[in-house]
Amino acid sequence: MRAGVSCPAMTPREHHPTTSKEEIALLAPFEQLRLDRITLVNTAAQAREACAALRDHAIWGFDTESKPTFFKDQVSDGPHIVQLATLQHAWVFQLHEPDCRTQVAALLADGGHTKAGFGLGDDTRRIVSKLGVEPGGVLELNAVFRERGYRKDMGVKGAIAVLFNQRFIKSKKAATSNWANARLTEAQLIYAANDAWGAVRVHHALGLG
Repeated sequence: MRAGVSCPAMTPREHHPTTSKEEIALLAPFEQLRLDRITLVNTAAQAREACAALRDHAIWGFDTESKPTFFKDQVSDGPHIVQLATLQHAWVFQLHEPDCRTQVAALLADGGHTKAGFGLGDDTRRIVSKLGVEPGGVLELNAVFRERGYRKDMGVKGAIAVLFNQRFIKSKKAATSNWANARLTEAQLIYAANDAWGAVRVHHALGLG
């Protein structure tokens, strides 16, 4: 957990089991955010609109995507995508356009908005390296679950299973696709947006505000 966001007081002496992959596979699917509630952002003008919309909300689901690396010592130049979501909508920011990248950096550095997600350590390090800012207000949801007695990292799939008794759908093909492409596919947009949206849904279900 980073940048001044703290978990509320909890009493986590009781230990809770996580849902196994086999158990998750049997659950009904969790709803997905569809394209009509996802906005692709890759210009300065679009970024201004997206940033204004996001700043109206105190809590954002947060994630990033980077082009996969395939060799042992290959260094990623990601992230190539930053995803931010409210309960109603998600924005997928592409970072190849300089003005768009600058506005995203300022948005991420703003510590006045909580950015909730899973496994954000690597995302944060890459943002610092690429965008030159330390993300503010970052809340690692795995840490919240640990405080509540779950010993293993949950990830969005485990968290959705525990909180909603449903299966969060993640496409392996989309996960390993080229996020540096100038033109993202519909499958990529849905995958990226839902990672962030799933996080904000979990944050809300946990009653964190």
